[in-house]
Amino acid sequence: TYQVGRTGAITPVANLQPVLLAGTTVKRASLHNADQIEKLDLYEGDIVKVEKGGEIIPKIIEVNKSKRDLFAQKIKYISNCPECGTALIRKDGEAQHYCPNESSCSPQVIGKMQHFTGRKAMNIDSLGDETIEQLYHAGLIKTIADIYDLKNNRNSMLALDRFAEKSVDNLIEGIEQSKKNAFEKVLFGLGIRYVGETVAKKLAAHFRNIDQLMAANFDALIQVDEIGERIAESVIQYFNKAEHLQQIEKLKAAGGHCYELLTLFWYHKKSM
Repeated sequence: TYQVGRTGAITPVANLQPVLLAGTTVKRASLHNADQIEKLDLYEGDIVKVEKGGEIIPKIIEVNKSKRDLFAQKIKYISNCPECGTALIRKDGEAQHYCPNESSCSPQVIGKMQHFTGRKAMNIDSLGDETIEQLYHAGLIKTIADIYDLKNNRNSMLALDRFAEKSVDNLIEGIEQSKKNAFEKVLFGLGIRYVGETVAKKLAAHFRNIDQLMAANFDALIQVDEIGERIAESVIQYFNKAEHLQQIEKLKAAGGHCYELLTLFWYHKKSM
């Protein structure tokens, strides 16, 4: 089977006959990418040797071809996203295939919102992964910017399972509190490819606000400490997409410190 991550990366997974290995029952093992499947020369129904990397993560290291069924079918890597059907892409020099449909492929959309609300980004404890999935499937949130409109959908949330007055109030309060975060947290939360916590801090400290960052060209970006060509290209590509610009405008319009900090570096403003 194939899993779709929040960045659109496709991860093939081997489904195994359950086996006890180093204290736990193993049913699945990551196959990483198409090259790994080809390297193993994997067929459906193969007998495989599995070990735990670091005693934790199961991985297939070998196929017992002597036990292969004569009529077994060779594993053929998928060409379309298993979730939305979009044709997959694979960039030169990269091992993984990607689904480019980031705005409508549900695992990507949900994953981006889960990343945005996570502890290392906006840290909205009251908006956990399962809650985000429920709100997404209920049609109440489709982008990270929609999270800040939930206060206007209180009655719609109360109509959902597991939502009581207190839990809805806590959720709305948690969202409001997240507006006090610094620019670097919002920038990391946007989920720009290759922009992790450290890179987000470097970019936020250098450009000070989202408008300056969006206006930065390739040469300006690679002048920043530890920002290489791959990161610079990714940042430029992110801000070249109309849906991302619309999302940022919605975040600015949400008001409060969180979206002041998209135009003002709130952390420094606070410390003045």
